[in-house]
Order: sequence, then C-alpha cells, then structure tokens
Amino acid sequence: MTTPTVQFLFDFGSPNAYFCHKVLPALQARAGVKVDYVPILLGGLFKLSNNRSPVESTADIPNKRAYDMLEIQRFVKQHGLNQYSFNPFFPINTLAIMRGAVAAQRLGCFETYVDAVYAALWEQGKNMGDPAVIQAVLQAAGLDAQALLEKSVDPEVKAQLLTNTQQAHDRGAFGSPTFFVGPEMFFGKDRLTAVEQEIRRQVR
Repeated sequence: MTTPTVQFLFDFGSPNAYFCHKVLPALQARAGVKVDYVPILLGGLFKLSNNRSPVESTADIPNKRAYDMLEIQRFVKQHGLNQYSFNPFFPINTLAIMRGAVAAQRLGCFETYVDAVYAALWEQGKNMGDPAVIQAVLQAAGLDAQALLEKSVDPEVKAQLLTNTQQAHDRGAFGSPTFFVGPEMFFGKDRLTAVEQEIRRQVR
C-alpha cells in the first residue's frame, strides 16, 4: 500500500492554521498518514498572490466578520478546543518565529517548537513578535532557545523560508492553512474533511 504525500503549509499567525494543527493528530491517526509541516511566511505569500488578510479584506463587512467569528466558535466547540484564546496582540509579525520553525526542523526539535509557539500565541496570549517573549517561551518548553535563535538568522534558514513561500505560491497557494494531498490543493480549516477524503482516495 502506498500513501500520498500530505503537506500542511502554515504560518503561526493564522488562527485557522492553529485550529488545523490541533485536530491533525486525530486526522493522521484515522487516515494512517503523516502530515508534513511546511513553514511559510504568510505576509510574503499575500504579496506574491495579491491577497490580503481577512482582517483587512473584511474590515468594512461587519456581517462577514461576525460570521467568521461564529464559525470559529462552532469549530472550537465541535473539537473541544477550550484552551483557545484570541491573541490580544494580533496581528503579530511572525517572521522571527517562522524562521525559528525552519531552524527547529534543522535542529531536530520541530514538534516541540511548533507546539510551544502555537500554545503561546493562541492559548496563552503571548506577544510572539517580541524577541524576549520568544526566548522565554522556548526556554519554558525545554528548548535550547539560544541555539534556535542563532540558527534562525542563518542565511540558509532565511533562504529556505523564502523558498518555501515562493514554491507555495507557484503551486497555487494564496493563504494559510493550505494542504496538498499529492498534487491536490485544499484551503482552510473547513476543508479538512475533504483533505481526509482525498487521502483515502489516493491510497493504493
């Protein structure tokens, strides 16, 4: 039996990507696949695709913003994500922590890093655009904060994040969360059922 490659293109700054992260373990267990996390820079992807964040694009559409909040409440309730809390510092510049994600991949501590940063942003209300806060969060998670911060400014790490973002755009992505199941693209937390169905369809 062969299973398709499944990729999750994420930026910590997207609350919807956080929601996907929280429910992916159950999806992976049901579908029998491992989802590969691909760090991208959402601001860069927006520029490449001529897209804007929902905060900007729906600023003058109060009914749309209210409905988006309703969908979040429904998702939280459906999946029991009671630790979720909207970050008071949103929107946050995620450049440092996304470079940190690439660094964590190279240093072999990616899963712990991702869990810690997501929790800090979307459960603990931390200002993860502040270098001192980032360092404290990583240390509290038992990570080598100094090594991660040093690695995150390595030219190869910076270049990898840019490459990931460019490749995401080249494949058709315009935001996060985006999933690829083989060549098939899906956008948004509300496409998770379709992602799981596509995985099962592609299993041979």
